[in-house]
Amino acid sequence: MNMSSASTDLSKGVVKIKLCRQRRRVWLISGFAIIFSLLGLLLSWKNPLIRAPLRPGLDFTGGTQIQLERSCIEKCTPLKTSLISDSLSEVVFSGQNGLPSQSLASARVQLLDGSQSIVIRLPFLSAEQSKVVVERLDQIVGPLKSGGQSIETIGPSLGGQLLRSSLISLFVAFTGIAFYISFRFDKRFAFLSLVALAHDVILVSGLFSWLGLLYSVEVDSLFAVALLTIAGYSVNDTVVVFDRIRKNSFENPSISLREQIDSAVSRTLTRTIYTSASTLLPLIALIIFGGLTLYWFAIALAFGVIVGSWSSIALAPSLLSLWDNSGLDSSLPIEN
Repeated sequence: MNMSSASTDLSKGVVKIKLCRQRRRVWLISGFAIIFSLLGLLLSWKNPLIRAPLRPGLDFTGGTQIQLERSCIEKCTPLKTSLISDSLSEVVFSGQNGLPSQSLASARVQLLDGSQSIVIRLPFLSAEQSKVVVERLDQIVGPLKSGGQSIETIGPSLGGQLLRSSLISLFVAFTGIAFYISFRFDKRFAFLSLVALAHDVILVSGLFSWLGLLYSVEVDSLFAVALLTIAGYSVNDTVVVFDRIRKNSFENPSISLREQIDSAVSRTLTRTIYTSASTLLPLIALIIFGGLTLYWFAIALAFGVIVGSWSSIALAPSLLSLWDNSGLDSSLPIEN
């Protein structure tokens, strides 16, 4: 929105947003973002190392993840992932306890905090095999910090079960939201709420598809939780704006739908900004201080809040302006 698109209503203290005049710009921004996101999902699917719209994490594929902390006096000496990968590729475990023989040539290595933390993704290993890997790494990148080791192992069957459960929960939640707003609200409002919801989910998924392609960022069960949270936030914020439009249609039935939309967006803009800002503050704190476990979860939520606010205050109302103001359904409740 440029400055010419807004004027101040001094009598009511409300910034008047001329959203409908700028709707093509809104559609262009969202359209470009969706195309960019879908491109990332497609490239991720075509990538031979991923073969999925998003790079699945340990929760979904199964395997062993080892995280180590190096003991450094001041600053750790820089490392290269190739040094660790080449060393691990020389390790071959013979079959034992019913496990097949396997090498570690497919190990994925990630360096964090200036090479102080090392995260290694491996095939499924037993406790004894994991110990052998840690001892070998201690010889290469050590000394390692005492108590700074973390070994997480998930079996392939459990990983597949978690993936199915996450997909089912997302499907059930989105279907429930679609059914409820379609039954309770005006059909146009319900349809556009679902459009805004799909817009937000695609953009968040697209962001993580590109992160997976460029930085090997993986999604886990926390990402599914983030999508569910974003879905609820997006629909709630959109309904608030539509509720104001519904109220305007009763208070000023003579004005056009576009004027009702501009008035509703102007009146709810401050509320949306304050709500989003208050939600982002703890998420920013999680990003900075929450550690690696919650880092990408907080990133997903924070980005979802931003795009959810955009779709609720700009995209969905601007799409509603495609209809005229005749026959607005009265089923949408009036905001108190």
